[in-house]
Amino acid sequence: MKKTLILVRHAAAEDQKLMVRDFERELLGKGKTDASAMGRWLAGKGISPDYFVSSPAARAYQTAVIMGDQLHFQAADIVKVDVLYDGGPRGYLGAVNALPETSNVVALFGHNPDITYFSEYLSGKDLDSMSKCSLVIVEFENQEWAEVSAKTGKFILYQTPKELRDLN
Repeated sequence: MKKTLILVRHAAAEDQKLMVRDFERELLGKGKTDASAMGRWLAGKGISPDYFVSSPAARAYQTAVIMGDQLHFQAADIVKVDVLYDGGPRGYLGAVNALPETSNVVALFGHNPDITYFSEYLSGKDLDSMSKCSLVIVEFENQEWAEVSAKTGKFILYQTPKELRDLN
């Protein structure tokens, strides 16, 4: 059985300001547009996650909600996992290892630099730094989520919103 993990860096958010905690930063209009476009792109490719897991930070969760809307995934079903906000790559691994085995295609929404490091950790592919609202798809053959670890995944693709805009 194949498992597919879609790692998504949150879309463009407001800059850190006085009186607004980092955790509460909201998406900008550009971020909302990019998240919608990336969701439509996944839907157009026939890639339909059956489970969404997100950092509870506003900008990551909003990215998940908007992409989920394009993929007919209900916002109420998005699982927020605290360690995806500041738990580092180990937190990401713990979140993936705890995914339900009944899910085969999972979208995970998080933050840089952790999500880039985690993508590289799983696939061995050097990505430098994932751009905002970009995604990496990694596949795992004949593994359960609990068995996922360093370089056990196969890098499939890296897609950015800019690449989608350049196609149009």
